[in-house]
Amino acid sequence: MTAPAGDLSALAAAVLQPGFVGTTPPPWVCRWLGEGLGSVVLFARNIVDPAQVAALTATLRAERPDVIVAIDEEAGDVTRIESGRGSSRPGNFALGAVDDPTLTEAVARDLGTELAVAGVTLDYAPDADVNSNPDNPVIGVRSFGADPALVARHTAAWVRGLQAGGVAACAKHFPGHGDTRVDSHHDLPRITADRDRLDACELAPFRAAVAAGVQAVMTGHLLVPALDPELPATLSQRILGGLLRDELGFSGVIVTDAVEMRAVADRYGFAGAAVRALAAGADAICIGGERAGERDARELRDAIVAAVVSGELPEERLAEAAKRVGQLAAWTVAARTTLSNGARGATDVGLVAARRAVRVSTTRPGPAVLPLSRPAYVVEFEPPRNIAIGAETPWGIGEPLGELLPGTDTVRYAEPDVPADPGAPAGGRPLVLVVRDLHRHDWMRDAVRRAVAARPDAVVVELGVPELVTGAVHLATHGATWASGRAAAEALTGRT
Repeated sequence: MTAPAGDLSALAAAVLQPGFVGTTPPPWVCRWLGEGLGSVVLFARNIVDPAQVAALTATLRAERPDVIVAIDEEAGDVTRIESGRGSSRPGNFALGAVDDPTLTEAVARDLGTELAVAGVTLDYAPDADVNSNPDNPVIGVRSFGADPALVARHTAAWVRGLQAGGVAACAKHFPGHGDTRVDSHHDLPRITADRDRLDACELAPFRAAVAAGVQAVMTGHLLVPALDPELPATLSQRILGGLLRDELGFSGVIVTDAVEMRAVADRYGFAGAAVRALAAGADAICIGGERAGERDARELRDAIVAAVVSGELPEERLAEAAKRVGQLAAWTVAARTTLSNGARGATDVGLVAARRAVRVSTTRPGPAVLPLSRPAYVVEFEPPRNIAIGAETPWGIGEPLGELLPGTDTVRYAEPDVPADPGAPAGGRPLVLVVRDLHRHDWMRDAVRRAVAARPDAVVVELGVPELVTGAVHLATHGATWASGRAAAEALTGRT
């Protein structure tokens, strides 16, 4: 017998994790919290500063004390809590370059403490993908690296650190988004590896996350024929139930990546993808990166209720999902209680880690180029926007270098704007060329080649994956966060 409509509606609301617009909760969110909504997710558009976030989450908690407040905060190039200036921490790829799990755990704990103080209880991190394909357009420096064992040990360390700071971790994007050339925001990636390769590479970090006690796992919108030849992972019972639950032994909350993403929405519909994900074994439906209104949340809630009534979605499966979300909510309440008994402020561990991640190499003999002692001319090449990172987050080294070498000038070029000789205005000043994933962009590579031909003493600073080394001096930060930019400027000048 199907439960009354009101009960079904509350169960359906319990499994949604919607976003919203504004720096205070809109009336519909507050109303829904009283009607069964179990979670919300914050994005950069919701954040001004920590005090404002704390006030926002306090308002939510006044409506429902155990509400799960999620955020997509990787503490690297993908940052929401520090989107106004860039993250004060270096990000996964930099931590992998250092390869000190104790440091990774300390950075994650520092972040967890900051988020917990602000009232956030679930973080869609760490990124547990193995970036085995250097042409990957959406993972890159979000990953700890290309070696599965390294990624596994740092994923586990990150989970331990974040959860010790009082915030539930969520390893993503299961079963692994690293070996792709397609961004699932735009289309459905296909992972062609066989099962042996998946076990040895993609799945290793998720096994480590489960062993470390991760509270949540986020699905990737990925077609993996070796696991399911027909359905994306988010919609596959074989992958979510058979693999993640039964084989890997995960008992926490399975969260979908945003269901409005085109990889699933274009094929199954916005609401259709949500219903299919729940039927396959997902427990929470993430929405609101691009669809963030009450109408969108209502569309999903009503579709879930209709699917139960029609028999497409078993009521027992929906109740099970809501129960798991409730168990996670209880974990977060207990974690907040522990935090209140021993809260501490953030530290400078992020900048310390960013400094340790810098790697400098000299690519040609000749007079020493570093340290720079005079104002420089900095050319920053801007690649196309990675939608996961967002357009609003600042990056670059011009500003911190200008603080250490007053008089430094900085220009930035996107592909259509690059002049024939980008470094010509430098004159006799030191020339610094700043790139992100130089190996992935032909136009950027050509521009740097022209600039280095004219100025063989140019310094190239890579803020992405350092697959291509060029310039008289090459400096790799392994990320484009504020901390990484500051660490690069210090390395260039020998000053702090």
